[in-house]
Amino acid sequence: QVQLVESGGGLVQPGGSLRLSCAASGIIFSTHSMGWFRQAPGKQRDLVAAISPDFTTHVEDSVKGRFTVSRDNAKNTVYLLMNSLKPEDTAVYYCHTKSINGAYWGQGTQVTVSS
Repeated sequence: QVQLVESGGGLVQPGGSLRLSCAASGIIFSTHSMGWFRQAPGKQRDLVAAISPDFTTHVEDSVKGRFTVSRDNAKNTVYLLMNSLKPEDTAVYYCHTKSINGAYWGQGTQVTVSS
């Protein structure tokens, strides 16, 4: 079955950096678009960034210039590099992909930006 496992979250001070990883299994990773979403308490889950099989990337305006999405097909892993973190980036970050069989989510990793 499809599994997405995120890692790399934690507590970081404002202005700091984190790199999230999402390891995928159960899919032909190189043929799937991968996305990062986040959900803050009491808010909806929103797209942050995505990367297509041909390595085309999309980053939401709210994080553009600070966040970078990348993938390593040899490791079946997608990354989210987050720089210049702000308190409003605090959320649970989720990895996502979809296929003809449905949509798949990871369990999420908590990112807390606080001094």
